[in-house]
Amino acid sequence: MTLTQQIITIAVVVLGTMLTRFLAFWIFPADKPTPGYVLFLGRLLPPAVLGLLVIYSVKDVEWTSGLYGLPELLGIGVVVALHVWKRNMLLTIAGGTLFYMVLVQFVF
Repeated sequence: MTLTQQIITIAVVVLGTMLTRFLAFWIFPADKPTPGYVLFLGRLLPPAVLGLLVIYSVKDVEWTSGLYGLPELLGIGVVVALHVWKRNMLLTIAGGTLFYMVLVQFVF
């Protein structure tokens, strides 16, 4: 890339970032109520994204050979148990990841 292309690329990235940050405030100002469909999406999308993440995480597991997905199922179980117990997203993510990595590296 030439210097001009690098400057243009950085400018476009900065502009895109600023636009995505400020667009919500321009479309939904503080002095007006938030539309119902936005509130609905705010309630619906977080669990949908987490469900999609779980499906994506186990899509390549060989359920019919080897350990039959045992480390993945145990990891999911630890994540669910930690979240039900503490309701702390950071603890849930870190604990589940650490547990799964220990299983994969040292146990299985």
